[in-house]
Amino acid sequence: MNDILNISAYKFVPLPDAHALRDRLHEQAEALDLKGTVLLAEEGINLFLAGPGEAVRTFMAQLRQDPRLADLTPKESWSARQPFRKMLVKVKREIIRMNHPTIRPAQGRAPAVAAATVKRWLDQGHDDAGRPVVTLDTRNAFEVDHGTFEGAIDWRIQKFSDFPAALKGHRAELQDKTVVSFCTGGIRCEKAALLMQEAGLDHVYQLEGGILKYFEETGGAHYRGSCFVFDEREALGSDLNALKQ
Repeated sequence: MNDILNISAYKFVPLPDAHALRDRLHEQAEALDLKGTVLLAEEGINLFLAGPGEAVRTFMAQLRQDPRLADLTPKESWSARQPFRKMLVKVKREIIRMNHPTIRPAQGRAPAVAAATVKRWLDQGHDDAGRPVVTLDTRNAFEVDHGTFEGAIDWRIQKFSDFPAALKGHRAELQDKTVVSFCTGGIRCEKAALLMQEAGLDHVYQLEGGILKYFEETGGAHYRGSCFVFDEREALGSDLNALKQ
């Protein structure tokens, strides 16, 4: 019986009080017997949590009482068992490490494109202006090996902080194309899209909600394989169920 609710969510928003938030969120999560990881930084929050549905929704309601996080919308999936071993709340320099300090999503997001629109573009082979569309996988190579979009560009990066150098070496192949950057849940492709804009690419989008939202809204059309997740489930199919239960 799938009665464990798994959520992931992030938001780039200034959190100068990240250290104070850490203690409060850890106490709230422990009280609800949740497990997972919450990352906090001055640039925002990134979380992966699991537990009984009511407990998870209570935690999210508490989190949204902070006006800065009131619009936090998690992606959801269900599993038969708890995929995390403990509850961690950490303060980091970045909620997703890129080592490129000029990229600050809280100051303005890159344009996002909805899953249904990406599916339509891939169905027709071009965007609505007739430009060729390419999908750019911003995940690590071992994640890509579990599954990715048909024909996706994969630079075989080993960690996300390798992305700026990879872009510098491959920028020319993206010129004059509509580029849809994607990742598991949206956080990496958001920073990647901003970096590509900074590099002078004009038609760059992030896939809103990442692969998990794409699975939820389209059933995984044009995607081959599974989506790696950083917990004991290891990988999810396009129905958002773990391949190993």
